[in-house]
Amino acid sequence: MGEKSVLEALEPSRVFYYFEQISRIPRGSGNTRQISDYLVAFAVEHGLSYIQDALNNVVIYKEGTKGGEPVILQGHMDMVPEKRPGSAHDFKKDSLTLQVEGDELTARDTTLGGDDGIALAYALAILESDVYEHPPLEAVFTVDEETGLLGARGLDCGCLKARRMINLDSEEEGILWAGCAGGKSVQAEIPMRRVKAEGVEARLTIHGLKGGHSGADIHRKRANAHILMGRLLYDLDQKLDYEIVGLRGGDKDNVIPSKCQADLLVDASQGQEFLAFCQSWQETIRKEYAGSDEGIQVDFEEKGPETFAVLDPSGKSRLLFFLMQIPDGVHKFSGVCKHLVETSSNLGGLHLGENALYASSGVRSSVDAAMDYMAEKISFLTEFLGGEAKTDGGYPAWEYKTDSPLRQIMAQVYEEQYQEEPKIMAIHAGLECGVFYKAIPDLDCVSIGPNMRDIHTPDETLSISSTRRVFEYLLEVLRRLD
Repeated sequence: MGEKSVLEALEPSRVFYYFEQISRIPRGSGNTRQISDYLVAFAVEHGLSYIQDALNNVVIYKEGTKGGEPVILQGHMDMVPEKRPGSAHDFKKDSLTLQVEGDELTARDTTLGGDDGIALAYALAILESDVYEHPPLEAVFTVDEETGLLGARGLDCGCLKARRMINLDSEEEGILWAGCAGGKSVQAEIPMRRVKAEGVEARLTIHGLKGGHSGADIHRKRANAHILMGRLLYDLDQKLDYEIVGLRGGDKDNVIPSKCQADLLVDASQGQEFLAFCQSWQETIRKEYAGSDEGIQVDFEEKGPETFAVLDPSGKSRLLFFLMQIPDGVHKFSGVCKHLVETSSNLGGLHLGENALYASSGVRSSVDAAMDYMAEKISFLTEFLGGEAKTDGGYPAWEYKTDSPLRQIMAQVYEEQYQEEPKIMAIHAGLECGVFYKAIPDLDCVSIGPNMRDIHTPDETLSISSTRRVFEYLLEVLRRLD
């Protein structure tokens, strides 16, 4: 991105300055040391005490400008590193290229990292200032939230005195989030055998899907590229002869996959039939997803004669059965909170190796028993097909509290600033609030954030005007807290 600022015209607040600074630092999940060290350097430069733990979590403390009980400002450092096909961006070393388009901030060909870079920018702008009025602050910056809330789960919360927390990891202005789903990851491994076969090598690609966040977007009826590929392979198997050489899709179970590829061996005389079938199938599936994901594309490309090790008949049948049967999408809506997804699963990871099929599903629910049932259902399917499943990365739900003094103050400030009542809701996504809620007795917590769109995808945008309004709102909330 270079040293020239593209956001300086967006000030006077320092929020966009800090957002640009952190956008220069690679910070995909699992690659957080550099951004963690940047936060430490910030604390040292401003004479603030801090803790940096072995996981790279950072806590920065600032004395209050007045008395009162301390407040936690909390967000995560890592971002989901997704890019457009053909992009040469290297998330391990390259800065994001920020772009301003009207009221929207985007990144060229990549995710923006507004989730959750905006939390860092808000907190740093407050921590550096001597102007804003606030109680004592404990700014908690965690790592690897996007891969299972690992930083929050590993943080020793004994370093925190506050019993009030404002989480800054939400994407819709006007909502005070007061509860979230718990989640876990189910990893499936199904052994496969291969045999030699000859034919014409061909590649089948499903792409052009919207993708999105497996929690926040799961109710939008968007297609899952892995599930579509299973359907297409199954339908093809009823009409034409082919063998499976390879299969690869997404690798993150918190992202609805937008692309999947299958490498096949086909009969040389049937190439045109495959192409015609795929074109017809594309139109059928587009009609099915009209209004939610109608941009679906199916490509079929022949490459030439080849000999490959392909799945044996049993392996092919078991792969198709797995993809046709695995639960995916919304399983149940809440009977208590209107329009809230209670339980869902997302087949986000899929890869056919030399000797096994590997799949990863993200399971979410605000009801522990329902979450366990969904995980057991996927595990049973895997074991039925001769594979093994393991469940990991579990994080707790954040239960709604009817009595929340923090939420009451925040709702009052919102009404005064916006001249309307805020929505108070629970979300079907995993927030770190659930981890802190379990770890800190009597924690009173609310989650807020500015308007963002299409997070976890290269279409991610952050509203500039909303970012300003939410920052002003946050400052007023801190001013009111005793």
